[in-house]
Amino acid sequence: MQASASLDNTITSKVLVLDRDADCYDTIKSFCERHQLVGLKAHEEHVMAVLRSNVDLGGIMLSESLAGLGEGGRGLARRIREVRPELPIFLRRRRESADTPLAERDSELFSAVYRVDDIEALAPAVAASIFSQRYPNALVRGIAEISRMVLESQFPGMQVEIDQPYLVRDRIIFGEVFTLIPLESSWCRGYMMLQAEQKTLRALAPEAADDFRHLNNALGELTNLIWGWFKNRFINQSQPIQQLSQVPIIINHQHRYISFGSDDAQLCFKYVLRGDDGVPLVLLQRFIFNLSWSPEDFRENQTSVEELFESGELELF
Repeated sequence: MQASASLDNTITSKVLVLDRDADCYDTIKSFCERHQLVGLKAHEEHVMAVLRSNVDLGGIMLSESLAGLGEGGRGLARRIREVRPELPIFLRRRRESADTPLAERDSELFSAVYRVDDIEALAPAVAASIFSQRYPNALVRGIAEISRMVLESQFPGMQVEIDQPYLVRDRIIFGEVFTLIPLESSWCRGYMMLQAEQKTLRALAPEAADDFRHLNNALGELTNLIWGWFKNRFINQSQPIQQLSQVPIIINHQHRYISFGSDDAQLCFKYVLRGDDGVPLVLLQRFIFNLSWSPEDFRENQTSVEELFESGELELF
């Protein structure tokens, strides 16, 4: 099996665009494209359902006409804040009201306020709120290479597709099963998480489909293999690791919510596996560097997987 084409290492983030004014769409879309944002739209009546779903988001662009400010706590902006308090909200003000300051109670809801005719002024707030952490290209590329190789070796009859890596600020859990494994080095401390739906694990490991414990073990084995390659490639074993204090991980099953005690955006990868029937099977991977993050100290330990494939030194079994 040949290694697939290289992944675009540009990191994006999804934002939910809630706006009634169609005249603003082109300007907002152009801004999103310039700043690595992927805009998603939802009808007004579906907004809360979308926010309660598993859609990974980095933020929300909300128009003043939809925000419902000054409505005694019943407006859409306040409801969004209650449901997804971790998401930054960027408020587009109407031209006729842009010079009127927001009430203090309302202004607290938003990470930034902008006008469509001066939308570029929003860029620093997007950078600070969503793209607050820098991820080296070699790390992003390496994670994708390692994970693809492990998935292709574990499921040789399946095609592995990787979406463009992206950042999320939400804390919503995808699927029914997830694994966590610590990542500790001189340049990072945190966790890698793999998430999957039960039906995906049954399709990937049909011989274990009758026992959920075996399905759990299948995801655990994938996690362990990726972690081992990550450690060999990116963690210098000769450098001492300073053990610092830990942060409690909070999980709320009812709300499908997990918190690592950090407000930083998380680096995410989406893997889609397809067999002969073409049915897509999705695995989500998150990297949470909540305990320590020093990208300036990042170094690779070895030649990349792609380079080994191209030279013929490595091939899939």
